[in-house]
Amino acid sequence: MSAPGPDKISWRHLKSILKQDAYLYNLINIANACILLGHWPTHFKLPSTIIILKPNKLTYDHFKFFRPIVLLNTLSKLIKKVIAKRLQFHVARNDFIHPSQLGDLKFKSTIDVGVTLTHIIRSGWIKNLSTTTLCCGNH
Repeated sequence: MSAPGPDKISWRHLKSILKQDAYLYNLINIANACILLGHWPTHFKLPSTIIILKPNKLTYDHFKFFRPIVLLNTLSKLIKKVIAKRLQFHVARNDFIHPSQLGDLKFKSTIDVGVTLTHIIRSGWIKNLSTTTLCCGNH
């Protein structure tokens, strides 16, 4: 069975390769070059599409019984994660994000969310405003 994505590299293989310092430094250099040049190589944008069968169908004679899945290069996904984590670190470190925007942020704890929520509620009370809270979780 081939690995997913056009580059045919699985996450398991990539993790194994990156345990070697030389390959890790090459990956870091590629990520740095993408940031410095403001360029995302075409190779990283090329998807491959596979079609999988939806389970538990008696026949597969209609297109709605199939599900297309678009796969991207594993290496490009890893570099995107590296860039996203760097951006998030710099944004959080320099207070570029409003305190109430804490969803999926690293370096923010449940206590930070509670303190921010308490501050927002109490600020509303000081102004004689009614406060409603809606919490949605995806876990």
